[in-house]
Amino acid sequence: MMKIAKEFRWEMGHRLLCHTGKCKNLHGHSYRMQVEITSDELTNGMVMDYYDLKNIVQPYVDELDHCFIVNKNDELLLKAAEELKTKTVIVNFETTAENLCKYFIEKITSKGLPPHVTALKVKIFETSTSYAEEEITLR
Repeated sequence: MMKIAKEFRWEMGHRLLCHTGKCKNLHGHSYRMQVEITSDELTNGMVMDYYDLKNIVQPYVDELDHCFIVNKNDELLLKAAEELKTKTVIVNFETTAENLCKYFIEKITSKGLPPHVTALKVKIFETSTSYAEEEITLR
């Protein structure tokens, strides 16, 4: 079994409707994400070309970079973002690091990975000391 990983970074603002502490306020993070893929087979000595992995993941990172990601139930923030004409991505979940892992796994798998890839792991650092990760088996 062989694994490779690529790291991605972006800046993004959000708030958590479900939170009773500081995270209920508008705030932002310098996000860092590691995308790891696993395979039992190598093609030309590689699990996958890093360039190809970047081409799958980077458009989703670019979509979120310097935006506010907003839960569709946050009507007040949606209205403010519209009035400010600010870059906004609307999602149907609380914008936690855990849910962002699931979001990226869904996006990456929908785009398609080579058939020999057996697992996908996404690890998202919301701060330099805090992260969430999700791993799925593909076959």
